[in-house]
Amino acid sequence: TCPFSGADAPKIDYKDVKLLQRYISERGKIVPSRITAVSAKKQRELARAIKRARFLALLPYVIS
Repeated sequence: TCPFSGADAPKIDYKDVKLLQRYISERGKIVPSRITAVSAKKQRELARAIKRARFLALLPYVIS
């Protein structure tokens, strides 16, 4: 039931900020896979994409 598995699933891309924002909390933290139902492999990909987007200032590290 992973939202990133299947033929029509969205690709995880660090430039797709709108998609990545669904997987970070209102404080800016990455939401765990047990809450989002993302598979372990895709969760690692997602975390890498979020961290890359943060480094490039596309996403904030912290929302105060």
